[in-house]
Amino acid sequence: MPNPSEPRVVTVQLLRDWPLPEPDGGKDSRGTALVVGGSRHTPGAVLLAGVAALRAGAGVLQLAVAESTASALSIQVPEALVLDLPETPGPLPVRLAELAAEASAIAIGPGLADIDHTAQIMRHVLDAAPEGTTIVLDAYALGALSRDPSLTTARPGRYLLTPNLTEARYLLGEDDLGDDLSAAALRIAERYHAVVSLFGRIADPDGRTWWEQTGGSGLGTSGSGDVRAGLVTGLLCRGAEPAQAACWAAYAHAGSAQRLAPRFGRIGFLARELADEIPGVLAAV
Repeated sequence: MPNPSEPRVVTVQLLRDWPLPEPDGGKDSRGTALVVGGSRHTPGAVLLAGVAALRAGAGVLQLAVAESTASALSIQVPEALVLDLPETPGPLPVRLAELAAEASAIAIGPGLADIDHTAQIMRHVLDAAPEGTTIVLDAYALGALSRDPSLTTARPGRYLLTPNLTEARYLLGEDDLGDDLSAAALRIAERYHAVVSLFGRIADPDGRTWWEQTGGSGLGTSGSGDVRAGLVTGLLCRGAEPAQAACWAAYAHAGSAQRLAPRFGRIGFLARELADEIPGVLAAV
């Protein structure tokens, strides 16, 4: 097993030797991304994740969001089918299960604001999703998982977790992750049987680790994590395996920031601007 303290550095050459699938044909050949999230007060998280999924190459986008925000998001993201969800725990629409059953990759969490409600949504979606569909868990979905690790036991190897440092501490039940974030990412990966992308460190539960080293402080901006979750979801839709999608997404996320820095400075760009740079970064590899 590789030493987690010695991850492979994510470079252009590594990615060229690990090329993304290039589907032929129409939009259906590039998969369907389903993003589930967006509370009344944070609808923008789903917008950012959804647009990033499309920019990464997903062919079809579907958003499942709080009822109070659905109409506005359907106008803001005209490319997407938008399903409205109840905003408190209770019966969920059958249509959500139908969308989950059709999705190539599913992101759960961006913009959700209640852990109990998030856990209910997760169970509903996970029960309906095909076994081969990879599920990306972000934000409050990670909080729900930290409370109930059994949520990921039924689909080993088909989860991708995108925690920030605080969420990583919750997932491990540790106050201090230590200095070796690659080792921390691997501990999470092994505990939850999932690929983990943590602050540029990627870990597979089989013991492999990678490190994308070019991400700067500008990525620490509101909404940046939502873009990253959508980006990796879009790559999964194209047919990438979870670890491959995580490495490519980490590189494209950092590369988008580098493209924006000459115009806005290292810390002056917005998360919404990151998504527009994704296609150019991917094409340049």
